[in-house]
Amino acid sequence: MPKMTFIERDGSRREVEAPLGLSVLEIAHRNGVDIEGACEGSLACATCHVIVEGAWFQQLAAPTEDEEDMLDLAFDLQETSRLGCQIIITDELDGLVVKLPSAAR
Repeated sequence: MPKMTFIERDGSRREVEAPLGLSVLEIAHRNGVDIEGACEGSLACATCHVIVEGAWFQQLAAPTEDEEDMLDLAFDLQETSRLGCQIIITDELDGLVVKLPSAAR
């Protein structure tokens, strides 16, 4: 099974199983990672904002205009910021690393 790593706000790393077809938000919730996801993945908030590490960002599909609009509302926005609800795990994303922002709105 694919795996992914969350870098928590305190800098600790948590490697978890990342079932194919699930979003980063769903995986976070299954593993007790502190990502809110207030809209439950309906692309209506930015509370599942994550920062994608390095080269992994280039492997993601481009964000939609709706995702970009929601990201404008995210706290601690970075060049490699994405919404966790919009990153769906595929075989190519085995090993994905995402960092939680310093805070969330």
